[in-house]
Amino acid sequence: MLVVNHVSKNYGNFEALKDIDLEFSSGIYGLLAPNGAGKTTLIKLLATLIFPSKGEILYNGTNISTLGESYREILGYLPQEFGYYKNFSPKQFLSYIGALKGIDPETLEQRIDRLLKLVALDDVATKKMKKFSGGMIQRVGIAQAMLNDPKILILDEPTAGLDPKERVRFRNLLSELGRDRIVILSTHIVSDVESIANEVIMLKDQKILYKDRILHICKMMEGVVYETVISYEQVATLKQRVFPLSERQEDGLLKVRFVAKGAPEPAWTAVKPNLEDVFLYVYRDEMRGEGAL
Repeated sequence: MLVVNHVSKNYGNFEALKDIDLEFSSGIYGLLAPNGAGKTTLIKLLATLIFPSKGEILYNGTNISTLGESYREILGYLPQEFGYYKNFSPKQFLSYIGALKGIDPETLEQRIDRLLKLVALDDVATKKMKKFSGGMIQRVGIAQAMLNDPKILILDEPTAGLDPKERVRFRNLLSELGRDRIVILSTHIVSDVESIANEVIMLKDQKILYKDRILHICKMMEGVVYETVISYEQVATLKQRVFPLSERQEDGLLKVRFVAKGAPEPAWTAVKPNLEDVFLYVYRDEMRGEGAL
């Protein structure tokens, strides 16, 4: 078990994380928040790239800072942008990384073959990576993170820039990897975690806002999410009274999904909230700041 116990991280007078308490056991955890909320800081703490200003992180009861290399031996990490050699093939690159990690050559060769098959790159194992798509490169990244058969797999924004097909393939791969290890997926893309995460962790203002199953998080907004079909001319008036979530065209009109408190109007239909609704509403101020709404 991996435990984050009252952890804070300061950079001078700026507090990047504030009194974080978390527990991880086997399964997939979605670390969900907009940029700047502290996701990457938490990821770097778990990967021992930086260390807490206060508190401690324990693996099976021992502080990871004292475990040192023995902790890193059971850790797999894919940063948001990982370095690779374009003129290497996946097999060459994984052999190089495996040698740096000190993996026995015979064991390494067997793992490389198995991992390339797992990430569906066995048919291009000897092709130079300079011609690979972004999704293929990310799959090489997953394979390098898995080389030491880690008990903890940490992925920082792994699907950024991937097309929808590659994203689905990636999620399917993570579902398989999360059966017998801790997988922590840091992202601001809701669909990446909605279908595969056992639990979602939401950060806001450098603190833990929620850590729960998706079903329980969504229940917090039951009774305040609605849809209605209106004309284009009515949209501006509606938006003055509610918080809009999404809208789409429907037979020359607009179907608008929104959050509203108080008594609903007759034309409004209550709908079941989803994780994207929660994300857009919880981070409405941050998202407006980024120009998303």
